Parts: sequence; structure tokens; C-alpha cells
Amino acid sequence: MHLSHLYSAIMRSQWAIALRDVESSHQILEQIITGSFDKSAEGTLADRKPIEGQAYSKEMSRTSSFAGDLPADTVAIIPVHGTMLKYGTYCAYGTTEIADMIYEAASNPNISGIILDMDSGGGCVDAIAPLTAAIEFARKNGKATIAYCDMCASANYYTAIFCDEIIASNTISSEFGSIGVMMSFPDYAKYYEKEGVKIHTIYSDLSNYKNAPFEAAKEGKYDLIKREELNPLAQRFQDSVVARRGEKLDKSVEGIISGRMFYAEDALKYGLIDSIGDKQYAINRAREIARDNAVSAYLQTKNIK
Repeated sequence: MHLSHLYSAIMRSQWAIALRDVESSHQILEQIITGSFDKSAEGTLADRKPIEGQAYSKEMSRTSSFAGDLPADTVAIIPVHGTMLKYGTYCAYGTTEIADMIYEAASNPNISGIILDMDSGGGCVDAIAPLTAAIEFARKNGKATIAYCDMCASANYYTAIFCDEIIASNTISSEFGSIGVMMSFPDYAKYYEKEGVKIHTIYSDLSNYKNAPFEAAKEGKYDLIKREELNPLAQRFQDSVVARRGEKLDKSVEGIISGRMFYAEDALKYGLIDSIGDKQYAINRAREIARDNAVSAYLQTKNIK
């Protein structure tokens, strides 16, 4: 059952996510744990409704595939909405599924640019790599890549920095940042003890370090799990932001790479994003970048000769 993917992700994963999105998951988690979740919830969201993107040429059209014949200079728009999970569940598309659409669009010679329509507070750390790998594939194939964002926090922002440009969709609700990593897990020991259930966990004499950070955390000792699990991920996140945003990023701003959130105008001012504009603006930028890429590739060819 694909609910197990959701349960596993919530219970075991490191998260790069804004806290407000964590709070919104608690009700679903409680329903899964107590068994009150709809028993008919089999399969994934993609089974019921395939991911649908948009193909912008002279006439916009919706599509669940970018593999067919499309007019030249088409721009593909692919949604990245909601809490990011690596695999699809009953409640959400997985980033592996979204990445497949990016690969498909990037492989179509008539698609010049790919816009990720992003509206997410982040999600599991392991949900990032499928998207960033697909974005890199698209860029290597000469496609312009745009992150067109409303809410763009944590793992979602980690993904956005791999695109050619980050554009805020508006100056009302668009937010950026929450650059950081967290971990949360429930401790049911007292609950089970109250129910008369005692859980025994036994390790081999040769496995004295197995799960040590997690076992210490269960005792309220968090230093080891921070040092070995969370801090390396957070450092890699910060390093990637600094490297990819380059001189645009104002690192002197308090909290800018340690979890603070910024609305669009401040995000632009401090270098977290490149511009603010509507969807048509993002489409125009994708085409402009694609043309620049084509000219650059041509000039490199001439120089080689």
C-alpha cells in the first residue's frame, strides 16, 4: 500500500521543510498510525490523476506528456506543488514522477524551456536529488530552466537554485528561504507501556555504534544526531546556496542561510531570487535564455573550429 511510503517518510526522514508544513502533516500522520485513514486509499495520486503540465506555444494546451509533436519554441510548465516526497503516495506526486516529466520535456527538441511552477514549503531531503538531477539534464540539453515560485521554502528552494533563474510569481504571498534541516519523530514508549506493551531493542556486541545518534536522541541527547545527521546536510544546503547564488546573495543579512524567510521584494533585494513577474514574464524569460544558450553554443562551436 502506498500509504506506507508516506508513513515511512514522515517517521524516518530528515526534512528540509518550513515548520508550518510540518504542522499540517500531523493530522494525516495520526490517522495513519491509529488506522482511521480511509481504508480504500490504495494506489497513488498519479494512478488516479496523472501529473498534468502545460505546453505554451502560440496556443496554450494542457498535457500529461511532453513526448509528442509540439510546435517549435514550446515552453513546458511542470507543477511542483505541496509537500515534497521522493515517491508518489495517495496524497501527493513524488519527485521521481515529476522528474520523469522534466526528462521527457528536456528530450523533446521542440521544447526550448522548462518552467517549474513551484509552490511548496519543502519536504524530505531525499526528494531533492531526483529533481536537481533532472534539471541538470535539461540544462545540459540546452533547455532554459526557470523556477517560478509562490511559496519556495527549504527543500523547494534547494531545488530552485539549480535552475537558470528564480522568479517570484507575486509580491503578496511569495516567500523564499527556510534554508535549513530538521528532524522530528514521536516517542510512543510511554503509550505502549500504558497499554502493557514493552519493546525490547537488542544490538549485537559488534554493532555498538548502530543507530547511536537516534538512540541518544530518544533519551533527549541531541548533540550526536545534530553532528552526524543534521549538521552535514544543513552545511551542504548552505554551501550550495552560496555557490549557486554567487555574488548576488547578500550573506551579511541575518539568518539568510540559516532558516529565515523573506517575502518576494526582500528576497530580490538580498539576492535569493532574480526577478518578480507573472507567468507570461516567466515564459518570455525562458525563451530569452534558450535563445542565449543557442547563440552561446553556436559561438563555442565556431571557436572550436
